[in-house]
Amino acid sequence: MTKPITMTKLRKYNFIAGFLHLAQGVAILLLSRQFTLPISGNYLSFNTASQSLEPTSTFLFNLSLPLLVAIFLFLSAAAHFIIATVYHKHYTEQLAKGINIARWIEYSLSASVMIVGIALLVGIYDLMSLVMMFALVAIMNLLGLVMEIHNQTTKKTNWISYWVGCLAAIVPWVVVAFYMWLGAANGSSAPTFVYWIFVSIFIFFNTFAINMALQYKKVGPWKNYLYGEFIYIVLSLVAKSLLAWQVFAGTLRP
Repeated sequence: MTKPITMTKLRKYNFIAGFLHLAQGVAILLLSRQFTLPISGNYLSFNTASQSLEPTSTFLFNLSLPLLVAIFLFLSAAAHFIIATVYHKHYTEQLAKGINIARWIEYSLSASVMIVGIALLVGIYDLMSLVMMFALVAIMNLLGLVMEIHNQTTKKTNWISYWVGCLAAIVPWVVVAFYMWLGAANGSSAPTFVYWIFVSIFIFFNTFAINMALQYKKVGPWKNYLYGEFIYIVLSLVAKSLLAWQVFAGTLRP
């Protein structure tokens, strides 16, 4: 029989996850070749010859893909270390109430950076498109926070924040899928590893939503909120590690 998850174990798991995220972030920076992508902006310009407005793109800056990958690993590492040390008292108090504010804030940053990295791999270089995708994933995670806060005051679980969050989350994936399809339809399919990233990380993003649903439905071991918290830690580590090393294997190897 599986031993129950305790706060002592969660503190240990947070330290372990923090060190693993940190080590991988450092490794990505040290092992990766330099790889930058051109971030652009789109606007309308007037063509004097045709006397009409035409879409125009302009280069804004280069974005380092190894740095982007390292950032979402470092964000997670920082969150785990803070939770296990200076924030641990608040963390313990919140988990006893069925809430973890720090988790959702961290996810709103790290998961949003992850979706930007995936978008870049399929050729989405427009700055504002990337900003909107970042914002939608951030909103999805902050709605997870809203759900946990809101349901502190309800006798029956209110799922509205959950479903709105799911709606926000699906849009960036539809955009990525469209660009993958568009490239393939025009004879320029994305590399195989990008398809693997799309499928694997999409599945993991959905398992976070499933984990939350199981917590609120109190299914099996999820009756203990701490068990769901442990699963969040595992899912976060596996999803970020999987994305980091798939990107490394596909584009960043020397």
